[in-house]
Amino acid sequence: MTKKCDFVIELRDVWKIYKMGDVNVPALRGLSLQICKGDFVSIMGPSGSGKSTAMNMVGALDVPTKGKIFLNGQNIAKLSESDLAQIRGKTIGFIFQQFNLLPTLSALENVTLPMIFQGTPREERIEKAKQLLMMVGLGDRMHHKPSELSGGQQQRVAIARSLCNDPEVILADEPTGNLDSKTGNEIMALLGGLNRDQGKTVIMVTHDANVAKHADRVELLKDGQVKKDGHAMLRKLRRGVKK
Repeated sequence: MTKKCDFVIELRDVWKIYKMGDVNVPALRGLSLQICKGDFVSIMGPSGSGKSTAMNMVGALDVPTKGKIFLNGQNIAKLSESDLAQIRGKTIGFIFQQFNLLPTLSALENVTLPMIFQGTPREERIEKAKQLLMMVGLGDRMHHKPSELSGGQQQRVAIARSLCNDPEVILADEPTGNLDSKTGNEIMALLGGLNRDQGKTVIMVTHDANVAKHADRVELLKDGQVKKDGHAMLRKLRRGVKK
């Protein structure tokens, strides 16, 4: 019997059109995508396919020109930026290719930062940040600044930061893009554990087939639309066939 899908994110006929002078440039062309709670999804595609724009839509970082975006059943397509910011802070944890750590803050301080905006008391946020850094294997590096950490360690800090408000969804944009293959595999194992052991929904944007195959499902974008069957694509990736 097929398990019923409980959608956490659903895009319905989403268009995003950018104006460049007098020219309209569509980045998304009626994109429809459904992501269930507990999914681990890779979004792939060539440069210009709409991956980054799709990530912005899924992560409530931008609103569509037309179409609907549902997050836990609520249409967020027309919400104000302040409302979107609240939803992002509580529901979605972000991991970026460039890590986006503040260089003047320690690892511990970087992880506590999102909790400040949610009004978490100081003692609680420090204790939680310590626990998260220990969970990602950085218990002995929490007082070091980003410049004193390797790329893999910085990404671990970013993962800990993404978890600080206990989000339902982890959105990872090229999470291994600046890492060597060994460290990248370690980061993917960490993300897989968050999905498998903690039930986090993981949505990962990547151009790397070796990274994408860690997911349970692959969606291939081209010209702002989903173009290929994700199950067939994933089977090919796991056999080592990239195209």
